[in-house]
Amino acid sequence: MGVQQHKVSVIGSGNWGSSIARLIAQNVRKQPELFHETVRVWVFEEEVNGRKLTDIINQDHENVKYLPGIRLPDNVVALPNIQDAARDANILVFVLPHQFVYQTCEKLRGVIHSECRAISLIKGLDFQNDEIMLFSDEISRILGIECSALSGANLASEVALEKYGESTIGSKNLEVDGKIFHKLFHTGYFNVTVISDYTGLQICGALKNVVAIAAGISDGLKYGNNTKSAFIRRGLLEMRKFGKTFFGGVHTETFFESCGVADLITTCAGGRNRKVAEAFIGSNKTIEQVEMELLNGQKSQGTTTALEVHRFLQARKMTDEFPLMTSVYQVIYEGAPPESIIDALQH
Repeated sequence: MGVQQHKVSVIGSGNWGSSIARLIAQNVRKQPELFHETVRVWVFEEEVNGRKLTDIINQDHENVKYLPGIRLPDNVVALPNIQDAARDANILVFVLPHQFVYQTCEKLRGVIHSECRAISLIKGLDFQNDEIMLFSDEISRILGIECSALSGANLASEVALEKYGESTIGSKNLEVDGKIFHKLFHTGYFNVTVISDYTGLQICGALKNVVAIAAGISDGLKYGNNTKSAFIRRGLLEMRKFGKTFFGGVHTETFFESCGVADLITTCAGGRNRKVAEAFIGSNKTIEQVEMELLNGQKSQGTTTALEVHRFLQARKMTDEFPLMTSVYQVIYEGAPPESIIDALQH
């Protein structure tokens, strides 16, 4: 039986990484025939109140910096060395800010199990030389393993509190990878659906953050719910157009899964991107300063994505075809009057 068991390692330990490690640790205990009981988590080592964060997690079973007040199961083991955390794992769960993906994967070369599979919970796209790459594809390319993706209407704090929610897994291999990841993530309070459109899923996960910035700007300007709903509708149209225009095989149905419209609504109502954008309005501060003050060292992701999407569209002379994405960029990075974002709704 020991050979059959999948050993799971979570790469990343922020708010979402800690919440998902908690969920996985519960699930593996319920399925000992499939999974090894210990869930290793790679933690970027920090000192909190004079103690190492890994020691706090392992001794007190709580990530006091990124998920305070939530007990982690005692089969979650925090490790500061990423190679130790990943060694001999059959399943790698990537939950870290997208700007750290490449340096992290490089450290894992030659360490991971030959039959390992991965899943990306990273909500972002990578823009290099005016081209777009999916992080699942980049992880797969660097490490030489298959990589699926998970995305949905999943505020980390609510998942940690076991409030009911849904999520979507996108996988090339529904019969093998799709089934094992469904067993790893699906619970009574975290309802998972598996689809084949892993590309559309990741486009939704990245671009909804840009739309959430528009929603936050709207809130900062006290425009009300009618206006915010208009931004959400317009944003969903641009998300679908972006996916269909630049990627083959993206399904319209994907935008109506949890990874699509549900995640968009949740993020525009209560996510960090909306929160940061609202605080940015009238602050006379840069978006980076606002992020630093509000997010405890974490990034909102949407601001970086807005910049990268703009560069991508600009290289193709297509900024006018995505007025909301373009307007968000102009308000955040070019000093355009926040009120000008309303013009994007007139197209």
